[in-house]
This record gives sequence, C-alpha cells and structure tokens, in this order.
Amino acid sequence: MNIKQIVTIDNDILNGQPVFSGTRVPVESLFDHLEAGVSLDEFLDDFPTVSKEQAVGLLEVASKITSSKNIAALYEAAA
Repeated sequence: MNIKQIVTIDNDILNGQPVFSGTRVPVESLFDHLEAGVSLDEFLDDFPTVSKEQAVGLLEVASKITSSKNIAALYEAAA
C-alpha cells in the first residue's frame, strides 16, 4: 500500500495533522489506542472510516522507520 493511501497531511484537515487518508482520524489516535491496550479490531470498530489495510500499513511503515539503521537521520529530518 502506498503511503499516500495511508496518510494525508493537508492544512485544511485538522490544521495539517497527519490523518488516515480519506478520513479525519489522526494517525496518532491509532498509537494512542494501542498504547492504552486497545486492540486493533477495537480501534477499527471505533473508527470505521479507517480500513484495516490502512492501519496495518501505518504500523508497517512505523516498524520500518524504527528499525532503520538510519533512524537518527530520519528522526532529525522529521523533527
């Protein structure tokens, strides 16, 4: 899945906060839910506009970023 199918950043949607594409659901909400012990299925039930493919795709992207040998450079670029 292409990153643009997963995440949208648009100043007209939640002031540019990254959201799941086609929704107004901040990507941060997935991580907040998982951190609180909420299952992926429960998250998807709470936010039916987010597809399972988008949620899993976001987790795959996050995994690739955090396991990259260039994580320090990626962090600095994002900060």
